Amino acid sequence: MIGILGAGALGRLWAACLPAGRAGFIPRPAELPGANTRYRFRPFDGQETTVDVPWLGPEDALELILVTTKAGSTFEAIAGVIDRFARHTPVVLFQNGLGSQQAVVAQWPDRPILAASTTEGANRPEPDLLVHAGTGDTWIGPMTEPAQGLPGTTVNFLNTSGLTIHAEQDIVQRLWQKLIINAGINPYTALLDCPNGDILASSLYQGTINGLCHELSALMRASGQGEDAPDALRQRIETVAHNTAGNTSSMRADVLKGRTTEIDFINGYLTRLGKQLGINTPVNQMLTQRVQQLSSHSQEQTNGQSPFQDLHPHRR
Repeated sequence: MIGILGAGALGRLWAACLPAGRAGFIPRPAELPGANTRYRFRPFDGQETTVDVPWLGPEDALELILVTTKAGSTFEAIAGVIDRFARHTPVVLFQNGLGSQQAVVAQWPDRPILAASTTEGANRPEPDLLVHAGTGDTWIGPMTEPAQGLPGTTVNFLNTSGLTIHAEQDIVQRLWQKLIINAGINPYTALLDCPNGDILASSLYQGTINGLCHELSALMRASGQGEDAPDALRQRIETVAHNTAGNTSSMRADVLKGRTTEIDFINGYLTRLGKQLGINTPVNQMLTQRVQQLSSHSQEQTNGQSPFQDLHPHRR
């Protein structure tokens, strides 16, 4: 059995794609799940189906644990359940950005902890509907010494999902690649309240993207993550923005729904890293602060109005 910690969009995608009876959700200490979780699953190709996923108990022996919680709640979520499971059970972290993975590794270095970087797209336009919005690739690799020999085995466990999965020994490099894309797209979509492709023509993006890419290039070089030139990073970001032009980023979706964003683990992580390395990161700092303010404003909305009403008074 594969346990999934986090029953949001990504967790539900894995539960829906794995064979029936192969996966179940892991309840957190404060959760008292009753019946199985049922929801409609709309695959990228094919007919909509109904998925019925059980909630697992302490008596369930797990071969693998997938952690699909938001980055900000990952450490606490794992701490609440990890003692229920055998110490040799592999744990795969699916969080955006960086920082949450390192915190988990620092606390449980003797556990087989792996991390995943995925480009699969999933969203929940309705509480009981999961949409596989875009197909992609998932890379899985070791974060601790006990996990060094496990990427291939872990991929084999998950291959029955039908998703495209790869073993990756240098998973931190993959996480950095995704971090660059997220840092160059997500905060702009949240601040402008627009899909990915629309950021490219905005004055906010045009006025700050070159500075952002210079910061990203310097941080990558100082962290041993390659010598990518700022122009190359901008081209990579804009290629993804074009290819996903109609998509809503997870950060924009979080703001729209009044949830805490993952900005602290994306541009916020880069800002903190810059301070540690002595590299100025004014654009990352500006984006972090503005999204934090926007997220706070969003959570204060109680009348059902859009949190972007005051920011875009002329938007139709």
